[in-house]
Amino acid sequence: MKQFSIVINTPGRGYYLITDEIERAIAHEIKGINAGLVHVFLKHSSAGLTINENADPTVREDFKSFEEKLVPRSFPYRHCYEGDDDMPAHIKSSLFGCQLTVPLTNGRLALGTWQGIYLCEHRDSPHRRKLLITVY
Repeated sequence: MKQFSIVINTPGRGYYLITDEIERAIAHEIKGINAGLVHVFLKHSSAGLTINENADPTVREDFKSFEEKLVPRSFPYRHCYEGDDDMPAHIKSSLFGCQLTVPLTNGRLALGTWQGIYLCEHRDSPHRRKLLITVY
């Protein structure tokens, strides 16, 4: 078992494909592994991780539109010390989750043809998001 840390800089709210960054971080370690697991943990409470369609950029736009309706900023949140995007970001993070596990097969992430790993940034401003990746 090995662990790696990476940092992803986000320019603000949006859905960012990070599959390539994860693969680069673990490329040397996963060569020759016929069957295993990669666990990705996001060390933050206002962003999330998900696996979804990676080819059509309108998927990201639909995510954003849907989440804004599901978790509106206009709700009278009590926790708003860091701005009106603060509590909605925490709720979205809980809905998406902060960890993923992906199978390894023949030295590669065993994602489907159209699957990609997304970092979901729920805050308006740029952030440095830290991820801990464990290879089993």
